[in-house]
Amino acid sequence: MATAPPPQSTRARVLVPFAIVTLIWGSTWLVIRDQLGVVPPSWSVSYRFLVAGIALYAWSAIRREGGRIDARGLRFAAALGLAQFVLNFNFVYRAEQFITSGLVAVVFALLLVPNALFGRIFLGQRLGRQLIVGSAIAMAGVALLFLHEVRSDPNGPGASLTGIALTLCAILSASSANVMQGTATARAYPMLRTTAIAMLLGGAFDAAWAYATVGPPVIEWRAGYIAGILYLGLAASALAFPLYFGVIRIIGPAKSAYSSVIVPVIAMALSTAFEGYRWTPLAAGGAALAGVGLIVALTARRPNR
Repeated sequence: MATAPPPQSTRARVLVPFAIVTLIWGSTWLVIRDQLGVVPPSWSVSYRFLVAGIALYAWSAIRREGGRIDARGLRFAAALGLAQFVLNFNFVYRAEQFITSGLVAVVFALLLVPNALFGRIFLGQRLGRQLIVGSAIAMAGVALLFLHEVRSDPNGPGASLTGIALTLCAILSASSANVMQGTATARAYPMLRTTAIAMLLGGAFDAAWAYATVGPPVIEWRAGYIAGILYLGLAASALAFPLYFGVIRIIGPAKSAYSSVIVPVIAMALSTAFEGYRWTPLAAGGAALAGVGLIVALTARRPNR
């Protein structure tokens, strides 16, 4: 008796890049936190994506990626760059000025919700029962982590609400870009080159905004800052975003967003090692539920459209 093929989301071409992206992005919150201070956030974002765009474009050229980018493709890349590499990250960097990096990571796990809803509205992707159950379990875990972080926030509820509001704006921007990757327009153009152009345009938009709002470029020649720009630009952007966008094109934006559910757990584990984060039963329970929900949702079969 023939057995059914494994769900798409359990195949190596999904799980391997998913794991790489989740591990890298789980570490970025600490690095972003270190970027705040001397250099205005808009300039740090600009440096990050100019580095990423140059590196990814060079890699696309080395690979001789086929296909050309016409005017329609440039408009798509510009829209992608604005949503993903301008609005999203400017909101995130500013959110971390008000709340801890761990809390930003926890709130960002809500990316799952607009990704699922926008995927249903704009891409016609149905939400299977197992995906819904896994999402509910994971979001319960995120809620526990969220509650723990708010209770332990030393800056008070006012700062927390401002930081959370900025993070929610970042989530909506990122979700818009995620859903764009599931469209026929995205598939019509070479992904590496399109993403590289989006990063370069996004970096240029970031630089223009930074110059208009905070003045000429500012750079901190501290080794940690420069290393952070290179890590965020090369590993967390030039490597991670193409991998993540590839996963979106296979399993859709809803299930791909589960990286944002497990990322807070990694971020908090790193915070334990480097920032003295203390785990409580509430936080540990939330992390466990998020992990269970991730497993349940990612082993679901992709529903038909």
